[in-house]
Amino acid sequence: MAKLINYEPRKVNALLLTVIPFALIFIAYVVCSAARLEANPNDKLLPSVSTMIEKVIALISQPDKRTGKILLIQDTLASLKLLLTGVIVSAVAGFIIGVLNGSIPVIRRVFSPLATVLSLIPPMAILPILFICFGLGDFAKIMLIIIGVCPFIIRDMENSAKAIPEEIIVKSITLGATTWQILVKVIIPQMLPKLFSSVRLTLGSAWLFLISAEAIAANQGLGYRIFLVRRYLDMSVILPYVLWITILAFLMDFVIKKASRKLFAWYFK
Repeated sequence: MAKLINYEPRKVNALLLTVIPFALIFIAYVVCSAARLEANPNDKLLPSVSTMIEKVIALISQPDKRTGKILLIQDTLASLKLLLTGVIVSAVAGFIIGVLNGSIPVIRRVFSPLATVLSLIPPMAILPILFICFGLGDFAKIMLIIIGVCPFIIRDMENSAKAIPEEIIVKSITLGATTWQILVKVIIPQMLPKLFSSVRLTLGSAWLFLISAEAIAANQGLGYRIFLVRRYLDMSVILPYVLWITILAFLMDFVIKKASRKLFAWYFK
């Protein structure tokens, strides 16, 4: 008798199992929304799906009266610019420092404790300090993402580098490899696929820091728009924006996953 632990759903069944939770959430929302609107047609907490669709169409088709730009596109580009800058800088810095920490004991003694302490500081707690030091512009928001994400990438890369079998390093030294050659030809190639995985795991945190910073001090961006319309309890804008942020995060995760499998096919065999 086949055991559940050994059952692997076929492609069609797997797709169906994936869709079911989302379908149930959608049905639950439609039912609850209909019930609230029936009791109070002016209820704003759970707007109907048709109302949200109309609002989204307006957001992507009607230019803003003040700026003349499409709000959803303007907010998306502004947020993605900050997010991608912060994530890319965090990935590059985290990879370099993390690999050095995990590979060279002297460097680890200097930077590893600092990275550990920084990773334990709640980034939102120092947001006022960033605004005081760097102003209310984009740089402070990018720094928040870097401070919130980079230490975790450093620690992840350090642990991954330390997990490389010592036999590989010993053999490289026996064959006459220098420290630089060991880093470039042995350690870094094995670490790059793990960097992609580490970045995927920190995307959620990066979005959180960005939305929080935009909510406090910004004049455009997805987080700014959500907290702007919050004053009017306009859930017909808030919910689509939250859904759009989720879709963007999913697409970024998907692209990074596919890129890593394409670039490092040997690692996933």
